[in-house]
Amino acid sequence: MGTSAYQRLEEVFRRVAVLSDAGSILHWDMSTMMPPGGAAGRAEQLAALKVICHEALTDPRVGELLEEAEADHALGPWQAANRAEMRHRWLHATAVESGLVEAFSKATSACEMIWREARPAADFAAVAPALGRVLSLAREFAEAKAERLGCSPYDALLDSYEPGGRAETIDPLFESLAAFLPDFLARVLERQAQAPAPVAPEGPFPVEAQRRLGLRLMAAVGFDFDEGRLDVSLHPFCGGAVGDVRITTRYDEDDFTKALMAVLHETGHALYEQGLPEDWRYQPVGQARAMSLHESQSLIIEMQACRSREFLEFAAPLIADAFAGEGPAWTPANLHRLYTRVQPGPIRVDADEVTYPAHVILRYRLEKAMIAGEMEVDDLPAAWNAGIDELLGLTPADDGEGCLQDIHWFDGEWGYFPTYTLGAMTAAQLFEAALGADSGILPGIARGDFAALAAWLRENVHGLASRLSTPDLITQATGRPLDGEAFERRLESRYLGQEAEGLVSAGRTS
Repeated sequence: MGTSAYQRLEEVFRRVAVLSDAGSILHWDMSTMMPPGGAAGRAEQLAALKVICHEALTDPRVGELLEEAEADHALGPWQAANRAEMRHRWLHATAVESGLVEAFSKATSACEMIWREARPAADFAAVAPALGRVLSLAREFAEAKAERLGCSPYDALLDSYEPGGRAETIDPLFESLAAFLPDFLARVLERQAQAPAPVAPEGPFPVEAQRRLGLRLMAAVGFDFDEGRLDVSLHPFCGGAVGDVRITTRYDEDDFTKALMAVLHETGHALYEQGLPEDWRYQPVGQARAMSLHESQSLIIEMQACRSREFLEFAAPLIADAFAGEGPAWTPANLHRLYTRVQPGPIRVDADEVTYPAHVILRYRLEKAMIAGEMEVDDLPAAWNAGIDELLGLTPADDGEGCLQDIHWFDGEWGYFPTYTLGAMTAAQLFEAALGADSGILPGIARGDFAALAAWLRENVHGLASRLSTPDLITQATGRPLDGEAFERRLESRYLGQEAEGLVSAGRTS
């Protein structure tokens, strides 16, 4: 019996996935270990891999094989879903020419390396020309894909990260949240003022001690160190390859709290990657569904589980032991107050759970305007500062605290930002469903045992990979489509409800 059209497609997509994994490891190395002198060569390497992958997908025979495979009615449900994912990726690939793929890859690699020096120097002028080149190419990508996909240019970019996602769906969700947050934030800040402020543990906190603590808590959450590692980079991320998940953080010897939660956040991403079905490795259907779901997995671990009172009852003694800490600053109640402290600030990755969505809404508005041609790169610093003032009443000290703080636009990730807050909403809705399905999850977390939560996530999210669409997966797991209600309920409970009552009481008696 000959090889079917579908089987031949699997061979093509497997090769592309393996090459993409190689590119991911090269990018990890660029972000963590590569000497500056390697930048030009690394840009060439990454561009070459991307062009090879693009040419493999745009080979005319792939379109013919898809036509043949779509007439095959003997495929099982996973195979049929894989075939649909193949077509989606083929549509994206065939929308753009190889020359544009190569030019964009080189431009983003060059821009990212300039950004690495411009950000700590708060020197937007140094990177603005390179960012202008990236934006121009991103617009070309957007126009080409929009024509192919039959949507707006911005939606075409969004679709790369959030298949099927559209601004018309996101806008009402974000508008509702933007209307909810200002009054809620004011009430939280008023409530916080009724309790003693958390006591900040005194440093310094040696990097090696922070690293060991992070590894200990990664293990508790369920990270498999036979298939991953922890490193340092300028911007925390999760990357790597099949069977080799790389996460990073950044350390501050004056404050251990940021690095630790960054580790737990990236561990949530890693658990998703490590939990994908082995039978479908290297196939589109076996990969993570969408960036909003990916972000939901990091936030379930960091925000929903690891900032809970239950987790900090378990973690507080380990944290104190790591830094030889004693006294009121190291109690579970104080650490919980510290980790749920709401304090508007200019930096997104350091933002608390309440103000974080405002940071995302700002970036979403700006990138939509820039892709639409309503804003240019030179307009960005002023527009950024005006937007953050409107949403949070803040003025960045400089562009390092403002439009230079995130890597995403500089390395070509346009259409990505809304997935962060979509992920927060999804995390709350999934976690609420998980707790309703298994009453042992929170008691387990209080013991440092994440097995029950991990099992629910494996069954309802990780193990499904891209078998279902994002809306169908959320509806199947939670019983309803995504909305903002669970997220708002979670915020109400944590900051104004039962958890907040416990914090006030604990603060007054400790």
